[in-house]
Amino acid sequence: MCGIVGYIGAQEAFPILIKGLRRLEYRGYDSAGVAMVNSNGELNVWKTKGKVEDLVSYCADKNVSGNIGIAHTRWATHGEPSAQNAHPHYSMSKNLAIIHNGIIENYADLKSKLISKGIEFRSDTDTEVLVQFIEYIQELKKVDLLTAVQLALDEVIGAYAIALLDRRDPNQIIAARKQSPLVVGIGHNDDFYLASDASPIVEYTDKVVYLEDGNIAVIHRNKPLKVVNIQNRKINPEIQTVDINLGQLEKGGYPHFMLKEIFEQPECLTNCMRGRVNVSTDNVVLSAVIDYKKQLLQAKRFIIVACGTSWHAGLIGKQMIESLCRIPVEVEYASEFRYRHPVILPTDVVIAISQSGETADTLAAVKLAKDHGAFIYGICNAIGSSIPRATDTGSYIHVGPEIGVASTKAFSGQVTVLSMLALALAKEKGTITKEDYLNIVQELHSIPEKMHEVLKQNDRIAELSRMFTYARNFLYLGRGYNYPVALEGALKLKEISYIHAEGYPAAEMKHGPIALIDSDMPVVVIATHNAMYEKVLSNIQEVKARKGKVIALVSSGDDTISSIADEVIELPNTIECLEPLLATIPLQLLAYHIAVCKGKDVDQPRNLAKSVTVE
Repeated sequence: MCGIVGYIGAQEAFPILIKGLRRLEYRGYDSAGVAMVNSNGELNVWKTKGKVEDLVSYCADKNVSGNIGIAHTRWATHGEPSAQNAHPHYSMSKNLAIIHNGIIENYADLKSKLISKGIEFRSDTDTEVLVQFIEYIQELKKVDLLTAVQLALDEVIGAYAIALLDRRDPNQIIAARKQSPLVVGIGHNDDFYLASDASPIVEYTDKVVYLEDGNIAVIHRNKPLKVVNIQNRKINPEIQTVDINLGQLEKGGYPHFMLKEIFEQPECLTNCMRGRVNVSTDNVVLSAVIDYKKQLLQAKRFIIVACGTSWHAGLIGKQMIESLCRIPVEVEYASEFRYRHPVILPTDVVIAISQSGETADTLAAVKLAKDHGAFIYGICNAIGSSIPRATDTGSYIHVGPEIGVASTKAFSGQVTVLSMLALALAKEKGTITKEDYLNIVQELHSIPEKMHEVLKQNDRIAELSRMFTYARNFLYLGRGYNYPVALEGALKLKEISYIHAEGYPAAEMKHGPIALIDSDMPVVVIATHNAMYEKVLSNIQEVKARKGKVIALVSSGDDTISSIADEVIELPNTIECLEPLLATIPLQLLAYHIAVCKGKDVDQPRNLAKSVTVE
């Protein structure tokens, strides 16, 4: 989950590294550091606890000259956030410096071995163990750095993306990956760039190489990129073109990326549906369904694997696929699925959902399912990421880079792709009437415009939020398609405001949570006018009878619940299965504005990172 940046070329490296760290700070922000070789051949490591701006301040009086360097912004795993645990880490001789994203699982055994050989450690991290181990092998075997890295990684258990500098060879960066993403950018004038994802690179080049598992890149000044594996077999790297608009990586006048990304959702869903939802022909076309119709239509069961917000999207997808396609669907936390010896059959389709395409548990679940012969369908945002490369087919959500740690537009994109998948399959299977199919297709096409109507209530929701900054707990209730929306709304509030919140099916409230309700308990209820309306109305009355404060999301023109609830947010009318796409937006805004009122760091909430690439 840490951010890695590297540069070698003719330019001064420090400004490039710092700009890259700022773009990657959503991946980790408890400490940051740089390692650079200057013109005198000195390998300097400068690092500090805190954010990238703290590093910039710390380096104000340091020698940061040089045109080769590596940099890192950390999300702590081994060792608390501190300057000594920040990356880069020196080897004992200070000839080598390393940065690392991932976890070395057998670091304790390696560390004990190295201590017995007289090697001294400066930090509590597993990363320092790796650089010390590489140097130990290099000196013991009298081999070059590439060979030492290969020998060391052959003994390492775990996940990693690493980059190393050697003071004695100031024209080279060695980088390697296993289960953690790493991208090499091929610039002009023999410049090379290195990063955890493409966002720090696109300003300088659109030509990149995504390293595969087990790849080691030798990035040398004035030489072509060399890629080998641990066994030193040469790999022919595939150079790809990245299509990221630099403007998507900036705030564009918004105070936070999260608010910008909430407001981008109408445009994002239009992009997501472009070429797929054709209202003029009343049709949904997914190339994956066309190309793999047999595997998808003959499936006896779908299994959705995901984590966090993606899991909530999967719950909505489950209801749509089961309702429209009449295929049984299970939704699994990828972190549990991979460890409980699940029953997976060759007749299963496993749908893996991940915004980043790098989520460690989801990627491991994909590999497990593939080993059992299941057909794998990926739903991701990041083009070229690990999960799309590991699946049989899939669909990108095409919502653009999501920088805010709390996912917003990616959730909407995932739900939209799942909706299109359900519609395309239902039509092929003949499990939906022509009338229902046309109604849903046309309504899906109109969702972006209705999202604009919801977003017009931003100022009112901001005002409403001030009333609830006092709260220590929140309860979110929904039924049917809106139960996962309640879960997602509660998660957003927890993530960025640090207020405890729980989402429940509304009917389950009286099976325990009702004991929590009093005059200090805000209860958010998704109460749109659908088949569950009367049931949810009864649940609201139960809350009010116990003096709970009700914030209700209702359909436009609702008079009944509006007369009972303390606060009401109206939503445009839509088909029940598409309500989550509209109902989620006010909950995103509510969480955002409460967090801002409480003075929290909305884009970089404590203890969280954007891409969970470690277990």
